[in-house]
Amino acid sequence: MQVVPIVMAGGSGTRLWPLSRDTMSKQFIGLLDGGISPFQATLRRVAGLARPIVVTNADFRFICAEQLAALGLEADIVLEPERRDSAAAVAVGTLLAAARQADALCLVLASDHLILDDAGFRTSVAAAAELARQGRILTIGIVPDHPSTAYGYIKPGNPLPGSPNAHVLDRFVEKPDRQTAERYLAEGYLWNSGNLAYRADAMLGELRAHAPTVLAAAEAAMAKSTVDLDFIRLDPAAFAASPSVSIDYALMEKTRIGGVLEAGFDWSDIGSWASLFDARAKDGEGNVLSGDVVALDTRDSLVSSSGLLTAVHGLSDIVVVTTGDAVLVTSRARAGEVKALVAELKARGRPEAQEHLRIHRPWGWYQRIDRGDRFQVKHICVKPGGQLSLQRHHHRAEHWVVVHGTAEVTIDDAVRLYHENEAAYLPIGCVHRLRNPGKIDLKLIEVQVGSYTGEDDIVRIEDIYART
Repeated sequence: MQVVPIVMAGGSGTRLWPLSRDTMSKQFIGLLDGGISPFQATLRRVAGLARPIVVTNADFRFICAEQLAALGLEADIVLEPERRDSAAAVAVGTLLAAARQADALCLVLASDHLILDDAGFRTSVAAAAELARQGRILTIGIVPDHPSTAYGYIKPGNPLPGSPNAHVLDRFVEKPDRQTAERYLAEGYLWNSGNLAYRADAMLGELRAHAPTVLAAAEAAMAKSTVDLDFIRLDPAAFAASPSVSIDYALMEKTRIGGVLEAGFDWSDIGSWASLFDARAKDGEGNVLSGDVVALDTRDSLVSSSGLLTAVHGLSDIVVVTTGDAVLVTSRARAGEVKALVAELKARGRPEAQEHLRIHRPWGWYQRIDRGDRFQVKHICVKPGGQLSLQRHHHRAEHWVVVHGTAEVTIDDAVRLYHENEAAYLPIGCVHRLRNPGKIDLKLIEVQVGSYTGEDDIVRIEDIYART
């Protein structure tokens, strides 16, 4: 009986702002060695098990598909129309696994965790799967190596027969203060990884008993789901009926068949810049430096740049993160409070709180270069074979200058190829499309001129990505 991985990839990861934002969350950012994302590392870690099920937000669908394709992997990708926390995602993933086999063994994994010991991970998964086969719902608990205040904890109860590292699940506790965390460490508490192993029929039975509203909404959303390209779209109205609640609150704190398996592999949920600092290799001064960074007389700090030269001097225990449109400076001790800062930015209506300068689309990406009264300038990249929708604008004309590759441009009834250093003019109201017919990326500079240059001035007529 193969284990079915259910990968949850719908979170926003605001504690890693400004690198992680709503339009490109931390699980999809190349934070790990080799430039791969935590999402890719998670899928690569379970390669060889059954076909994975990925539950993600509809906004992330093409990012998921693209990053899977880059690894040569496939998965069933389920799209949540809105965020409803982990209980709803677990219910949906379990229903899909049960449709394959009623008593399928399931392994629920968060997509934004850092695990370097793949062999230790697989050993723990095998032990958890054996206990799950017997009808238990197992949480994988991590043996702590320091008194962290960033994680929730689990108190293990009496040993479970058949495994020296498995226990009855006694209780969950929230993130503690430092003194309490030290006591938990001494008393043998485990970090709550949020990863689960169970039989599909066992999970559905417990959800029906302890979280019937969650299960009913998931069943209705799946029953009314539609297939959109390679994605499974849940019914919005049915899914919205689910309460927004974690699987721990909805079920694991109530079930009598719960257990916890002690796992000794290294683990981090990359929940903040401080936890990323803890997980990364340090230089001789105790620093984690990445990107175009110069650090002088600086120690025990994380400094990251995604483009701009970032120079720091005479500092210690700080976090500095620069992107093309935002800079974060905070102490390591308070790096976990960045979420509150992002909430304040959203309250002030700052687009930087949610959107990156570079916006990813199924055909490639665009990045704003400049914007002013009656104009906007963008850098656009279209992947080989990619094409934008057939569309028109009511309020702006556009000028496209090709700087790399070949562009196939449709303007009303005319179709023409444009090469490097050639330009196309698209008057207001014309029906147009951009396509990359070549084998290399198409890159161009777009200059928009008109009374309104917002993204909502797009009337899509045809679209191969089903966005009309």
